[in-house]
Parts: sequence; C-alpha cells; structure tokens
Amino acid sequence: MDIVSHGLWGGIAFGRTNRRSFGLAVACGILPDLVPFGPWHVTMLLGLAQRPPRNGWEPPDPDLIPAYVHHLYSVTHSLLVFLVVFAVIGIVCRRPVWEICAWGLHIGMDIFTHSTRFFPTPFLWPFSTFTINGWPWGQPAIFVPNVLLLVLLYAWFWLYRPRASRKPPHTHTTV
Repeated sequence: MDIVSHGLWGGIAFGRTNRRSFGLAVACGILPDLVPFGPWHVTMLLGLAQRPPRNGWEPPDPDLIPAYVHHLYSVTHSLLVFLVVFAVIGIVCRRPVWEICAWGLHIGMDIFTHSTRFFPTPFLWPFSTFTINGWPWGQPAIFVPNVLLLVLLYAWFWLYRPRASRKPPHTHTTV
C-alpha cells in the first residue's frame, strides 16, 4: 500500500483521541516505509544515486534497489520487531502507547497488498523469510476501494464525531 494511505489508516484507526495522538499514529503508520525508502529517495533527489528505470506503472526491478533498502524493509516490516518495540516502549512509558499499533496495521495491510514480485512483506523476520503473494496495492481493484474507504471514513469522522458540549457554563445566582 502507498505510504500516504498507511499514514491515514493509522491515524483513523489509532489516533482519534486528539491532534497529538493523530500525528503520532500517522507517523507510526508511515514509519515502516519511510525508514527504508526515505534515505534512498533523498540520495536520488541529491543526485547521489540514480533512479531505476520504470516500465509504465510497473514497479522497478527490485535488484536495482540498494541492498540496505531491502534489509531495512525486512526490519521495519517484521511483526516480531514491531511487537518487541511496542513492548519496550510500553514498559518505558508505563502504559501501552496504542498509536504505535499503526505500525502493526501497516505490516498487516502490506502482507496482503504486496506481491512476491516487489517487496513482499517478511512479517516473521528474522526467524523466517516466509511471505504471502498478495495483490499489488497499485492495482485498481485494491487502490480505488482503499481511497474510497479512506474518504468515507474521514468524512464520517469529521462530520459525525462526538463534539464537546458547547453549553455555556452554569452560573449560580442567589436570590
């Protein structure tokens, strides 16, 4: 799935408490892709790395993507790594930080929306390289419903979320 969708899904699923919660959930939703792909894209923007050739809407040849990107992708897309980080942060903060679950949601979505042809999700890494051959997220059958669901969920959230009471404060009058 695309990085923007991951952030939005994380925000709506785990960040509805307040703006800070929303921002943290969005960040945790994009983190698994930002860590491996961010530095690589920065090097391409700076002219330090060459952008791999693409064939229309097809993804680039994975062999043309640096090895460190593949390694970081394995780390950030492992449910085991996610669970360890979630537990450690929960212990340090003395409470579960639920917004971090947007990272786990990201992994769960990628398991089924990545094919084995381009960055399959190694969700059991480092103990196994097992992956599932899912439907590529760029296909209209995945991409269009994803966007429509996000638009509907965010519209519902912003239009129908419970609002704080706007009644003026009650004042006591003595007669």
